[in-house]
Amino acid sequence: MGFPVGYTDLFLPKLLVSLLTILGFFRKFTHALLSILGFADFLEPAAASYRHHEPRSVSAALIRELLPVVKFSDLAAPPESCAVCLYEFDGEDEIRRLVNCRHIFHRSCLDRWMDHDQKTCPLCRTQFVPEEMQAAFNEKLWLASGISDLYGEYLPISSDL
Repeated sequence: MGFPVGYTDLFLPKLLVSLLTILGFFRKFTHALLSILGFADFLEPAAASYRHHEPRSVSAALIRELLPVVKFSDLAAPPESCAVCLYEFDGEDEIRRLVNCRHIFHRSCLDRWMDHDQKTCPLCRTQFVPEEMQAAFNEKLWLASGISDLYGEYLPISSDL
């Protein structure tokens, strides 16, 4: 024989599945309604709500200056979704395009990535700063860090002399 299964044993799981189905429907309905009304920004996690108490790194601020911010609608033949958050791009989304590898991400996604002191593309691990700009970047980083103030006007002797 087997274990007898009564109707009361199946009632709770069936109720739970029905409730989850209804919640999924309301989620899709709310998403569609907010998108139609132009409030789709409320659905994505905002960069402002993702603040840590950690100070931002100087290198992240300098890298942000190097990476252009464009509107998604201005790009020709872009990918469909951001590889960080997996949301699809929308026409008015602010996008950061990486100089070396040409990958694009939502501005807020890449800024959060850089806030963790990451200096490479989240997709292919190519350096954010191109090699030809690395010397100028390192000099700006040195000056912005305040360490140069400790040494006064000390300048290293160049080998050109």
